[in-house]
Amino acid sequence: MAGRATPLVLTLASGSPRRRALLEALFATRSSEALGFPLKVVPPRVEEAGEDLPQDPRELALALARRKGEEVPGEWVLAADTVVDLDGQVLGKPRDRVENHLFLRLLSGRTHLVHTAIYLRTPQDLVVEVHTTRVRFRNLSEEEIAWYVQSGEGLDKAGGYGAQGLGMALLEGIEGDFYTVVGLPVARVFALLWERGFRP
Repeated sequence: MAGRATPLVLTLASGSPRRRALLEALFATRSSEALGFPLKVVPPRVEEAGEDLPQDPRELALALARRKGEEVPGEWVLAADTVVDLDGQVLGKPRDRVENHLFLRLLSGRTHLVHTAIYLRTPQDLVVEVHTTRVRFRNLSEEEIAWYVQSGEGLDKAGGYGAQGLGMALLEGIEGDFYTVVGLPVARVFALLWERGFRP
């Protein structure tokens, strides 16, 4: 698309270093670009808790992704939110190591769902959808849980673990898109952008 008067800019409405890294790894020609165009990161100021938010985990992910996207200006804006769903109970980011330990004890030996909602605003339209992956944890010993909690890795992650880091040692199986668990279904995002003309 040479000769374009105004370069396209993809704005990522997120404070997540993982989502930024995924976009850069997939789309970048340089670390500051997406599909050959500038990638702008704007962390939205959005409360992730409140009585006005849905209690249903899927609906919560959708509501938070929409809030994040609507908070940030731009023609091409991408936002996402990830919610861990254990039998309908939302496990958010643990407040401290004690809660992180509790979350891992609850998840141990069990299967849960991870919902990642995406919000993509383009000059043509708006896409808001949710993707779900099923994750099964191994049976964890108290010693293993303590080891992981001590690492601090899970404190800023939904459910209190990171599937792409040390948390990979906790998992027994994944049914669905691994990157939905990490926080961004990159293949779907790529396809949505490409179909709408956001390409080199």
